[in-house]
Amino acid sequence: MTGTVEHFMELALTEGRKAIPLCGDNPPVGCLLVRGGEVVACGHTNVPGAPHAEAMALQQLAGNATEVTAFVTLEPCSFHGRTPSCAKALIDAGVKKVYVAIMDPDPRNNGRGIALLREAGIAVEVGVLAAQAIADLQPYLGKAP
Repeated sequence: MTGTVEHFMELALTEGRKAIPLCGDNPPVGCLLVRGGEVVACGHTNVPGAPHAEAMALQQLAGNATEVTAFVTLEPCSFHGRTPSCAKALIDAGVKKVYVAIMDPDPRNNGRGIALLREAGIAVEVGVLAAQAIADLQPYLGKAP
C-alpha cells in the first residue's frame, strides 16, 4: 500500500465526519475502499434508512472488490434493519481484508459483524485508531465500545 493503515483509517474517520448532522441519531461512520494503495471509493452514513457507509462506498466502486481492502470506522452491521447487513455486503462484494477502528456496542451487533467477515474468510483487524474513532462516535453510541 502506498499509505499506511493509519493514514487510510484517518481518511475514513474524516469521511465519517461528513455524515454529521445528516445521520441523525445514527453513528457517523466512514468507509474507504483501497486498491493498490489508492482510494477507489468512499462512503459515510446517510439519513436513517439510506445506505450505510459501506454500501455507499461499494456503490461507487468501479470494477470488482476482490483486490480491495476496506477501512471502516465502526464494525460493519451484521443484521438487516432499515438497511441490509453491511458485513454481508462486504462479503458478497468479495473484499479480502477489512480494518475496523472499533467494535459496535449495539447488542444486535457487538462482534457479530466481525464474526461474519471472518467466517467468510476475510482477514479482519480491529483497533486501528480506536481512540480517535471513540472520540468521534461515542456521543452516538451511548456507551463505551
